[in-house]
Amino acid sequence: MSDTTIDTPSTGQKFTAEALGTFVLVFFGCGAAMRSGGDYVATGLTFGLTVVVMAYAVGRISGGHFNPAVTLGAVLGGRLPWNQVGIYVAAQLVGGLLAGAALFGLNHGFEGFSAEGNMAQNFFGDQGTGFAWWAALLLETLMTAVFLWVILAVTDERNAINVAMGPLAIGLALAMIHFASMSATGTSVNPARSIGVGVFAGTDAIVQLWLFVLAPLLGAAIAGLTYPVLFGHGAEPVAGSGLSFGGGRKDQFVPGSYEAQWNQGQQGGWGQPGSAWGAPPQQQWGQPQHPDPYAAPQQQPDPYAAPQQQPGQPGQWGQPTQPSQPTQPGQPGQWGAPPPQQPAPGQASPGHGPGAPGHWGNPDGDDDGRTQVRRPDQP
Repeated sequence: MSDTTIDTPSTGQKFTAEALGTFVLVFFGCGAAMRSGGDYVATGLTFGLTVVVMAYAVGRISGGHFNPAVTLGAVLGGRLPWNQVGIYVAAQLVGGLLAGAALFGLNHGFEGFSAEGNMAQNFFGDQGTGFAWWAALLLETLMTAVFLWVILAVTDERNAINVAMGPLAIGLALAMIHFASMSATGTSVNPARSIGVGVFAGTDAIVQLWLFVLAPLLGAAIAGLTYPVLFGHGAEPVAGSGLSFGGGRKDQFVPGSYEAQWNQGQQGGWGQPGSAWGAPPQQQWGQPQHPDPYAAPQQQPDPYAAPQQQPGQPGQWGQPTQPSQPTQPGQPGQWGAPPPQQPAPGQASPGHGPGAPGHWGNPDGDDDGRTQVRRPDQP
């Protein structure tokens, strides 16, 4: 077994991964909305692609949440301990605010730019499209719940989806959500995204932020609590997660893949010992072990090969070829003895004719029917 060192992500690395991922999400997603004039396809695909790209980039370190609602859903769904929530949410808010500040500063490069109402902020009511506040609350709650159900399902260790396809499915889900809700609320499903640009978009946007914080958290809580009820955990929840506030263990995080971060501490989870991914099947009691399909085939004995001689058998080095027998003088083949008598024409050789002992037709070796060969000098 090879000696490998497991590089467990530190708290600082997780903070950096979440802050960077959230920064990219808000900067590029909201930036696309600002520069495209709110084009649905451009904005929706940009938000989705940022999730895909950053989940592939840093998902192995932190799981690629980039969203306080996703973090809450992961905790309530049994995938993350409560003692990690603070560091995640802090990093996401920092990343979102840095992205909002960068957009605010850079867009002032356009002459006459006014940030008030022009920061791709979320909206409802008279300050937006006239969409009622209760409808906006319900829509954002529903969209966030769907988003979290998708995330929890894709990262479920029982899911047979290819490991590399997880971030892609989540990114496409976010794009799908934008297409369905941009004209109503500007699509939040992410408090860090709403806060990051909302604080730079004027008083009206700041006043409306409460809805885009409350609704995503409510939808995430619904999904996180109902997913195990509807579909089961599949494995034991992470210690200190869900409705248990035990705090969890320090070694919850297992690096190596995006999905491994979503199944921390679960026996049989992706990236854990005993998982169905990359682990050999368990041998059942009383059943033969499954052959290794990649092992070299075992050489079968040649049925036509001569049997190997054991030490001490005749014919080996240092051993007589045949057991020693007393030799009688004058026997054929000995020194001074006459050569074996050749049979006359038409006569069979001794021991080779029909009915010879051990031959077909005379298995008992009797003399009945045997052809006798006599020497010419004998009567």
